[in-house]
Amino acid sequence: MKDSHEQRIQNQFGAFCVRVLKNEARHIQRDYASLLDQEKPLDELTASELEQTAVWDDYFMDEHVFEVLGLPVVVTGNVLADALAQLPEGKRDVILLSYFLGMTDREISEKLHIVHQTVSKRRLVTLKELYEYLVKEGFEWPDM
Repeated sequence: MKDSHEQRIQNQFGAFCVRVLKNEARHIQRDYASLLDQEKPLDELTASELEQTAVWDDYFMDEHVFEVLGLPVVVTGNVLADALAQLPEGKRDVILLSYFLGMTDREISEKLHIVHQTVSKRRLVTLKELYEYLVKEGFEWPDM
């Protein structure tokens, strides 16, 4: 009797498992059909729909490369790059070497073959010119 009772419980459990699996399979099929109704192949999208899916990266859009002594110097920001582009090459080189490549006045004077004091004077005059240009262009200075 114990064997038939265990057999009946195993059969009930087996039937329960089959029902659960069938129901789960039905739910998966329903969910899959629902997804297929919502999805559309890319080749069936209109130009307008396809454009809505596009993402445009703007990396490097406001980066400008200046060359100083054969070295590329990347300047970020259109206004600043425009201001630097307005400068004569000698003044621009001092600013780029000093602020963008981190060189000391002595290193700059050796690289450009000019007197050490000239580097300092040229940088001060050029910074004033850059400031005036940026103010004229409406550049808003961040609060400090």
